[in-house]
Amino acid sequence: MKKPISRPIVLCLSGHDPSGGAGLQADIEALIAQGCHAAPAVTALTVQDTVNVSDFRVLDREWVLAQAHAVIADLPVSAVKLGMLGSVEMVETVLEIMQALPGVPLVCDPVLRAGGGGALGKDEVGFAMRERLLPVATLATPNLPEARILAELPEGSADQCAEKLLPFVQHLLITGGHGDETEVHNRLYSRDGAHHTFTCQRLPGSYHGSGCTLASTLAGRLALGQDLVSAVETALDYTWRTLRDAEQPGHGQFVPRRLPLDFCS
Repeated sequence: MKKPISRPIVLCLSGHDPSGGAGLQADIEALIAQGCHAAPAVTALTVQDTVNVSDFRVLDREWVLAQAHAVIADLPVSAVKLGMLGSVEMVETVLEIMQALPGVPLVCDPVLRAGGGGALGKDEVGFAMRERLLPVATLATPNLPEARILAELPEGSADQCAEKLLPFVQHLLITGGHGDETEVHNRLYSRDGAHHTFTCQRLPGSYHGSGCTLASTLAGRLALGQDLVSAVETALDYTWRTLRDAEQPGHGQFVPRRLPLDFCS
């Protein structure tokens, strides 16, 4: 007799990356590695490879709502992970979806630009995310360039961005690694004044899908019931290992290895 699923369900609202390095495939692989079940709902389609993104199309909100509500009606969602939204309308769509999931932790990866620099949403999307979406999120995970966009501080430090953003979000993880420092500093800020810094060795090269990997891993750890600070530490360690073992399948960035080579053997 088949057993009911015992793995926590994580609803992923993200874009599709045909190269498989980022987006929903990154979410699925990272969540499998945490012992979770990913329920992926597509928010956008992109034209991209491991070098950069050249175009994208946000799906009709009715399609996204239908996907999400089908999952919610059938599966016990334990956490939600947000990736690329691409439009203000999609921000509002997510808010409507979250009304059906009171108390469920929400991890928001504010995907505004691809690793190669290409835009994945207009400037007003960042404003809408800050004003409307961050207040319902448990944790936001911007890298420093994204945090500067959200905080409207083009040259701001992580501390300055956090000061501007914490009135909007309960917890904020600003990841480093975008300068030339030899040690990467990832900083977790909480509205109650708590502050934790996690450091790791800087790895050579650039990576496609590292932010997706981190945010989905965090959603998985929260779905498993891990406390937030411990979940952040676990997710950062896992993500660093996927980058350490990354491959370069194409002509551009490295792709994190989120699953062991013998996973399907």
